[in-house]
Amino acid sequence: MPELSPRDEHDRALLANVHPPDWVNPAPRRRYHLVVVGAGTAGLVSAAAAAGLGAKVALVERGLMGGDCLNVGCVPSKGVIRAARAFHAARSGAAFGAPGADGEGDFAAAMARMRRLRAGISAVDGAPRFRSLGVDVFLGHGRFVGPDALEVGGARLGFRRAVIASGARAAAPPIPGLEGSGYLTNETIFSLEELPRRFAVIGAGPIGCEMAQAFARFGSEVTVLDAGAHVLPREDPDAARVVQEALARDGVRYLPESRVLEVRRVDGVRRIRFERAGGAGKIEADALLVAVGRAPNVEDLGLETAGVEYDASGVAVDAKLRTRNRRIYAAGDVVRSYKFTHLADAHARIVVQNALFAPTRKATDLVVPWCTYTSPEVAHVGLYEREARERGIEVETLTVPLREVDRAVLDGEDEGFLRVHVKRGSDRILGATLVAEHAGETIGELCLAITAGIGLGRIQGTIHPYPTQAEAIRKAADAWRRTKLTPSARRLFAAWFRLFR
Repeated sequence: MPELSPRDEHDRALLANVHPPDWVNPAPRRRYHLVVVGAGTAGLVSAAAAAGLGAKVALVERGLMGGDCLNVGCVPSKGVIRAARAFHAARSGAAFGAPGADGEGDFAAAMARMRRLRAGISAVDGAPRFRSLGVDVFLGHGRFVGPDALEVGGARLGFRRAVIASGARAAAPPIPGLEGSGYLTNETIFSLEELPRRFAVIGAGPIGCEMAQAFARFGSEVTVLDAGAHVLPREDPDAARVVQEALARDGVRYLPESRVLEVRRVDGVRRIRFERAGGAGKIEADALLVAVGRAPNVEDLGLETAGVEYDASGVAVDAKLRTRNRRIYAAGDVVRSYKFTHLADAHARIVVQNALFAPTRKATDLVVPWCTYTSPEVAHVGLYEREARERGIEVETLTVPLREVDRAVLDGEDEGFLRVHVKRGSDRILGATLVAEHAGETIGELCLAITAGIGLGRIQGTIHPYPTQAEAIRKAADAWRRTKLTPSARRLFAAWFRLFR
C-alpha cells in the first residue's frame, strides 16, 4: 500500500474513505456473481455497475481504494499541474497588461490544496460508499485458490465470474545505484512539501514532461534525461516539437539520447552520471523523478492456480477481455494494453456485459483517446498517418494552425495545431491530433465522430460557437470541403454561372 505523507488532516480524511483503519470485512456470501480483485478505476466501475444491476458482488483491495488515479495519478497530478499554471499565469500577466507577480510562491500551500481536494474527491471511491451500494468490500490481500475461488483475510470467496483489476505500478530501469538514491515516482512525488531547488527527471514520456514543466513553473531548475531523440516519442513529431519548445521556454533543460550510467546519493544530493553523443556528463539534483513506464501488478495473486496466463507485460486476454480461464476476466492497467483511466472505465463496462450476460462486446472495437497535460496539451484519437498507411489505407491529412483560430490568438495560446487524417476520397475520419491549451477538453468531438461514424461533411454543416478554440475542428471540415472543389467542379460551376447571368 502506498505510504501517504505527510499524514496531515487531508491524508487522514483520504484514508478514512479509501482504507478505513477500523474497517471490518463482512462475512462472505456462499457464492458471488462477481468477485473483483482491485479497487482502482476498472474494479470500482465493475463492482458498482454489477451491484446496480442486482448482482452479488465482492470487491477486494489490498491497498488504497481509488487506485493510482485517485491517490497517486490523475487526481493529484492535475491538482499540481493546475497550481503550476497559476504560478505561471501570475508571472506572465504583463503580456496582457496585467500586473506581473514577483516572488517564489508557496509550494507547500499548493501541495496542501491538492491533498485537500483529493481527500474530498475520495468519498466517491471509498469503502463506505461502496458498502452503501450493496458491494461486500474486503480490505486485504486476495489470492486465487482455484479456478472459481479467492481467499482474503482467511475468508473464502466463491464466484461465478471474477475480474482481475489489480492495476500497475511505476517501473524503474536497472541503473546502478538508483535503488539506494531515494528516487521519486508518481507514487511518491505528491508527498513533497518543499520545492527541490534542482529537479531531475529520467524519461520524457507524458508523466516526465508534465512534472518537468510543472516543477519548472514552480521555480525548480529542471533537467530531463531521455534515451529518445525528442519528448513524447509516441506522438506526432510536430506535436512533440511544440511541447519540447514550450518546456524550453519554461526553463526545462532537455538532454535527448542520454543513457544514465549511475546514480549516487551523497549528503542528500543525487549525483547522476550519463553519456550521450557529445560525451559523458554529470548533473546533481536535490530530487530525482523516474518516469519510464509502468509494470502490471500480477505477482502473488495466485494466477497460476486460477489458470490465468500472464507475463511481464500483463494478463493475457482475448478481444472480450476473457482470460484463459473463461470464468475470469481482466480489465484496466493489468491488461496488455494502453494504461489510461478512461480505458479502464471502458474495459469495466465491457466486463460487466460479457461476464454477467451474453459475451458480445469487444475491447478491440473501442476508440481510445489520450491526452498529455502539458501546456499546451497534446490530445490524440484514432490512427496516426503512418499507422493508416501501414494498414494499406490511403490518407488525406488536413492541418489547421491555431494561429488561424481567432480565440486561440486572443487567448495568447496559438502555438499549436489540429491535424485530422481522413480516408482519401471520403470524409471518414481516421484519426486526429490536437495541440492546444485545452486539447483534452476539445478532442471529444472528434472521438464521438470516429465512434459514431460521423464524417467531416456533417461536422462542416454543424454550427460551432464563435469565438472558441474548438472552431479549429470546423475549420478542418471547411478545409476538407474545399478539396472537393476540383478543376472539373470549377468548370461546372463556371458553366452554371454563365447560364445564370
